[in-house]
Amino acid sequence: MRQVILNLEESKIREVANAGIGRSDVLAFWFGESDEVTPDFIRQAAIDSLRRGETFYSHNLGLPELRHEVSVYMSARHGPIGVERVAVTSGGVNALMLAVQQLVDAGDEVVAVTPVWPNLTAQPAIMGAHVKCVTLAPVDGAWTLDMNALLEAITASTKLLIVNAPNNPTGWSLARDEQQRILERCRLTGTWILADEVYERLYYEPSANGCAPSFLDIAAPDDRLVVVHSFSKSFLMTGWRLGWLVMPAEMTHQMGKLIEFNTSCTSVFVQRAGVVALQRTDEVTLPVVAHLKLCRDTLLPLLQAIAGLQTAVPRGGMYAFFRLPGCDDSLATAKRLVVEAGLGLAPGVAFGADANGWLRWCFASKDTHRLAQGVERLRKWL
Repeated sequence: MRQVILNLEESKIREVANAGIGRSDVLAFWFGESDEVTPDFIRQAAIDSLRRGETFYSHNLGLPELRHEVSVYMSARHGPIGVERVAVTSGGVNALMLAVQQLVDAGDEVVAVTPVWPNLTAQPAIMGAHVKCVTLAPVDGAWTLDMNALLEAITASTKLLIVNAPNNPTGWSLARDEQQRILERCRLTGTWILADEVYERLYYEPSANGCAPSFLDIAAPDDRLVVVHSFSKSFLMTGWRLGWLVMPAEMTHQMGKLIEFNTSCTSVFVQRAGVVALQRTDEVTLPVVAHLKLCRDTLLPLLQAIAGLQTAVPRGGMYAFFRLPGCDDSLATAKRLVVEAGLGLAPGVAFGADANGWLRWCFASKDTHRLAQGVERLRKWL
């Protein structure tokens, strides 16, 4: 067995959740998903597909109908993006792994901006790459990027840069001028950019296209840029395992070969649901974003009212990231909160050692009263 696999750490979020197994009284905010069910018309599209007997393989790159809808959806927000640049994947995490498999060899150098969802640093490590982290720094509870440190870290030896913005867990987002500087640096060094932009629609600042700034807005079609998207967050489809990649056209055929050796293809009935989700996106995503903003604006003031607690209002994503006074071991604290307060949060250390002492609260809750209840439990526990 490969040593790198033996060295992989199990999810610390799952470790905390396991402490709450059998506890029906726990208010759980540990996982990064909404507690709302996928809209009925999306589910119905999958049901109709199954009733038609669509239980066979599809094209490695996805149904032509779905790739077309992805092209239309992305072009409306980021300028022309042809079907020849799109591949459908079995979820966002599958898209990320496929991109890393296609771009990274053993021994390559990969730079990642952290704290970040652990899959993004584990995947290149699985491929045998050396991962170098550039850490965001908290200032008055808000995590910020030292741009000079990042640009210095990207050299001619850097094969791949991995950036997740809006960021899980911190809520940090990239500004347009920052993206421009990063893109120019990577062009100079020949470095690929893997941009995890699955939270781009979950953005609460004014924007012309209803999205966070994207590298696609400024990149040329042949730039060394791969962008990952998912139906999970914006379309309330976490369990469907459906995502997509946007890449240079010359890379797409090779991606199809790689998909063949991973999953062969994505289930047809799941893709049919994706077609309808994109065609009726405003019926899903606009209400989701509006509700998440309400959740954010409900939770954050309550947290900020707790003496000594450090946090800032996130510009994007679906998480509050905060530090409690005297909390140096976030895993131990999260476990205690489950057992002693009936409150389930994700430990910051799950997203990297640089986030130990912090806790992540997923505020994607159908009932905002649950958020207030959770804060009251936290306050009493403190």
